[in-house]
Amino acid sequence: MALQNTIALIFFVMMMVLSGVCLGDVYKVGDYDGWTSRGLVDYNKWASTKEFHVGDTLIFAYNSQFHNLMQVTKQDFESCNTTAAIAVYTSGSDTITLKRPDHYYFLCGAPGHCQAGQKVDIKVTLPIPQSSLASPN
Repeated sequence: MALQNTIALIFFVMMMVLSGVCLGDVYKVGDYDGWTSRGLVDYNKWASTKEFHVGDTLIFAYNSQFHNLMQVTKQDFESCNTTAAIAVYTSGSDTITLKRPDHYYFLCGAPGHCQAGQKVDIKVTLPIPQSSLASPN
């Protein structure tokens, strides 16, 4: 059984490399406005216009004197709970590579910022191999 799992993992990684996943897209969260609580960006609307895949990279750019970045669970995302973060980032230019298909939940932990809309749900899927996009002749 372990050998089958190892073979399956090797096959999966090879398919990812061959499909170009390692060269994913790069997204600056919030585009020009970045990661802010000023109400300039509806982050969930921003995310809904994108297709995020394994291997893509998110860049969160913000003023670290006023903001931070927390990865949280869905429940903590929905309630803006900042007490049990999965990860906390404070550099002001945080780069996150999306490594598996899943939902990634991010929010700002500064008081009131999540409630003001500084949070984003990133849905990540496996990329579609380029060979399956080719139209039949």
